[in-house]
Amino acid sequence: MNRLLAKSLLLLGALTLSTPVQAICVCSCTINSTTAVAFGTYNPLPGTSMDGTGLIRTTCEVLVGVLSGFSIALGPGNRGNYSGPRQMRSGSNNLLYNLYTTTSYTSVWGNGTAGTVMRFDGSLLSLLGVFQRDFFVYGRILPGQQTTPVGVYTDTITVTVTFN
Repeated sequence: MNRLLAKSLLLLGALTLSTPVQAICVCSCTINSTTAVAFGTYNPLPGTSMDGTGLIRTTCEVLVGVLSGFSIALGPGNRGNYSGPRQMRSGSNNLLYNLYTTTSYTSVWGNGTAGTVMRFDGSLLSLLGVFQRDFFVYGRILPGQQTTPVGVYTDTITVTVTFN
């Protein structure tokens, strides 16, 4: 009996790693904290990219449920849509950048539309479980912006956590 249960749990664990999970549960999830993607001082003259890393920390509580999953979407920021790179602004000047799910900088983290992807997490939980997850955000200022004026450039990104 114990062996059969262990094999079943391993199969469920493999399922949660490869696909978004759907379950009926009484759950709450909050964004505990975020750390901004800080690029530091960017020198546009070489025409190269510059990378930075941020963090999203979530805390979820399950009152009833065993298997639960959620997604994290990032908004488009100043640009207002996902039709192109995100824009940090300094007055009327723009500095183009994007946010990614990995250090390969190939999957733009967004809301799942216009070629963007979301992050998913599925977790095997016990009743009355609380768990915390950290998600790194990888930012890259795009190359080829040599005419960008000096300034302090900022953007604000909305983070949305949704149970699936």
